[in-house]
Amino acid sequence: MTIPEISDALRQRHADFLSLLAEMSDDALVQAPAGKWSAVQQLDHLRRSVRPVRLAFTLPRWLLGAWQGKPNRPGRTYEALVLRYQQKLASGGRAAGAFVPPALAASACPALRKALQKEVDGLCRRLERMTEAQLDGYLLPHPLLGKLTLREMLYFTIYHVQHHQRIVAGHFDAAQ
Repeated sequence: MTIPEISDALRQRHADFLSLLAEMSDDALVQAPAGKWSAVQQLDHLRRSVRPVRLAFTLPRWLLGAWQGKPNRPGRTYEALVLRYQQKLASGGRAAGAFVPPALAASACPALRKALQKEVDGLCRRLERMTEAQLDGYLLPHPLLGKLTLREMLYFTIYHVQHHQRIVAGHFDAAQ
């Protein structure tokens, strides 16, 4: 994907997720199967996941290079990155630490929706100032996937919101 395609996908996939939440009642937003997150917790998890990516895109390139080094392999395609993530999840990979949302009330949803939208918009503005070569020339750490190129991290971010949207939609459909 090119920078404009990535930016469009980031905006559209997150808008789709937020639209799904807008359709849900307060009761549906806080319902969760045993041991799983509610829709509002899924929203908070996504906000917690996009924020460090957006922040990393604000760093000077020299600092990114000094922090994580340079890629020593070709970048993965979107499909290859998704497959790798699915394999990690299948082998027991889960969110941890700062990416785990607390219990939340439905009343937290409007502020969290606004916060996620702000993070995605900020990430896209930063992305649109970069070159294709920069996306493939710098690395960021991912808690499950290890070091990813900036492009791969954006691919992950696109897929990640879709992954959580499918989870929320499944719970929402089952609850109706």
